Amino acid sequence: IVEVGSKKGNVMGFDKRTGKLLWTSKANDPAGHNGGPVPITVEGVPCVAVLNHNGLLVVRIDKGREGETVARYPWLTEWANNIATPAVHENTVLITSNYNFKKICKVEITLKGAKKLWESDYSSKACSPVIHKGYVYWVWRTVHCLDFKTGKRVWEIRSTFGNPGSCIVTSDDRLIVWGKRGRLLLADTATRSPKKPNVLALRDRITRHDSWPHAVLADGRLLLKDKQGNLLCFDLSGKR
Repeated sequence: IVEVGSKKGNVMGFDKRTGKLLWTSKANDPAGHNGGPVPITVEGVPCVAVLNHNGLLVVRIDKGREGETVARYPWLTEWANNIATPAVHENTVLITSNYNFKKICKVEITLKGAKKLWESDYSSKACSPVIHKGYVYWVWRTVHCLDFKTGKRVWEIRSTFGNPGSCIVTSDDRLIVWGKRGRLLLADTATRSPKKPNVLALRDRITRHDSWPHAVLADGRLLLKDKQGNLLCFDLSGKR
């Protein structure tokens, strides 16, 4: 499932073995900038959510009704810079941008459409928000933590990360933050430290180039890449 942004359809489904086009969305908005589709279940119906050029779009992907529009929520920024991928929790979606529309918004999705639950004057440029145990995390310039229910700030880590950055939450409730020119930070989540941020470790200038690609954690290994294509791998398993 790909956000194509064609006049034939904003979102399209392809056969992963052959590449054959299977369906197109009825909505044909232009594509956004970087973000991708995210699975969401709406009242038992499998769907995908995408932040395209014009805003949030949710379409059905169940057999026989693929591509039908479920909900829209307008979110138009300058230069098509809806960059961060939406974050989904149950039937709610977080969308954010940082250009002329410098906000983060929580939207409830039903088969009847979209409803705003809250909107806060915090924002992310490239990092997709992470929702975890009632909190929202992302990095843009600093590391942000909001209350997922209310949108109010819980705390902020004021280490400078610039425009690039990504954030991962681990299974033992830690944050791994990657950004700037090779800045890597480990901190407790608000589950462990709800009153104030607690930084556990910081390494700087691991690379000499901006860290736009998102960090990946898999099988006890942390994979980090910079915009020049340099790839770093750290063993976090504790086995070595």
